[in-house]
Amino acid sequence: IHAAVTRSRPDGYGGPDGWVPAQRITVAEAVRAYTWGAAYAVGMEGRLGTLAPGKLADLVILNQDIFAVDPSRIPQTRVLGTMVGGRWAYRFPSTD
Repeated sequence: IHAAVTRSRPDGYGGPDGWVPAQRITVAEAVRAYTWGAAYAVGMEGRLGTLAPGKLADLVILNQDIFAVDPSRIPQTRVLGTMVGGRWAYRFPSTD
């Protein structure tokens, strides 16, 4: 998501404007591509890709709001929990 939004690496390689700045997308566009877009690519958008009644509830809980932080801070985001099919697959020990 960071690379799609900034068009640079976390170490700053790519410069302040990143590679081909015209190709930068918003965090919302990147999240949609990784969620609904991935589900659509495999023909499963009716069961995956968004949170809605009857869908599989695949999601992650993050330690910060990637929509609110400066894009340069996205690489510091940590996963606190992962739910697959409505069941916890991973929970960071301190989130019990």
